[in-house]
Amino acid sequence: MQQTDGGTGGAQVRGTRRVWGATPLRQRSLLLPRGRWLALLAAVLTGCALFRSAVNDSPAIRWWLFSHYGADRLCPEMLRRSAPLRLTPGSNVIGRLFPTACQSQVNDARRTVSLDFSGNGYAWTPLAGRVNFSAHAGMEFRADFSLEEDSIYVWARSERLLFPVEFRVDSIQNRLVDWATQQSVGAYLASMFGAQVTTSQLASGFTVVRSEEGDAFSLGILKPPARPPQPFRAGGDDRQLVESETLEVRVEQVDFLGPIQVEDAGQQVYFKYQLNGPAAEALLYSRADAQSWRERLQQGAAFAPPMTPALMVFALRPGQASEQRFRVPPGQYVLVIDHTSQLGSVSPPYNPLNSVGANPLILSYRLELGG
Repeated sequence: MQQTDGGTGGAQVRGTRRVWGATPLRQRSLLLPRGRWLALLAAVLTGCALFRSAVNDSPAIRWWLFSHYGADRLCPEMLRRSAPLRLTPGSNVIGRLFPTACQSQVNDARRTVSLDFSGNGYAWTPLAGRVNFSAHAGMEFRADFSLEEDSIYVWARSERLLFPVEFRVDSIQNRLVDWATQQSVGAYLASMFGAQVTTSQLASGFTVVRSEEGDAFSLGILKPPARPPQPFRAGGDDRQLVESETLEVRVEQVDFLGPIQVEDAGQQVYFKYQLNGPAAEALLYSRADAQSWRERLQQGAAFAPPMTPALMVFALRPGQASEQRFRVPPGQYVLVIDHTSQLGSVSPPYNPLNSVGANPLILSYRLELGG
């Protein structure tokens, strides 16, 4: 693609636009040497107070380091995970956005990075049940970082929307809603969740705290020593955080956690959780199988078990915090939280108000990888 002007006043953008898709694993692997070099550089800089001070005191040095060694990682990192959706900041997760394509552009003159991304996802509402949607958004961020003694804080402060967020409702679960009502519901949901994606996921910016236990993500800008809120503390020094949230799952719904990337046979997956509400189940699938199943649901297919059996199933019991650990071969996996009567052997209790939100389960969890 041609070089374009990404700022105002005729400022020129350095280099070409980087385009990433949801599955270009070979393309992403080209960045690994640079990523390893950056990790080594970060370890050296955070370990030496003199270098930390020099970098933290110089916006020019920080921008140079970020634009050369960090900006290329924004799209691959975005495509590597899902974004939790909440109706209000700090509330429980009620859905997820899965980025599927991303383009990044660096503007040296403005010291900003622009992201243009597309994705799809789902959320639950009392009126319509599960709502599946697609979104396309563009945002210019002013990125920065700070080297702390035991961590690196990376910030992306929002500068401006590049264009209005395009938000489309693909399907609505409640088949009893007639077409006319569905149109008004669709418009309402497009407005509500479109605004939510714009304000909560984009306009508030985000913070990533990188430490020995892994990367912790939070919407908004956190200043050291504040850390993103997590239901549980790290399980041990040798564990790497995958994700940690508190979510709500309604009756006849599922949620997709991860992906979990196991890189060697010596790693274990640790799932620490506390469940409030009815008993439920967790089912482990390969990422490819879970994604194809989720995409069928996204397009409005009637809920049914996936074509491929789960690799592992374990019960989630309400009460005190528990931990499940297991080994799987190297690969990418998704942990599905099941609160339906059509998967596994645990079914939600009957209640005539289930369709409007009765008997939800509230799950606080921490997913980690370790030895």
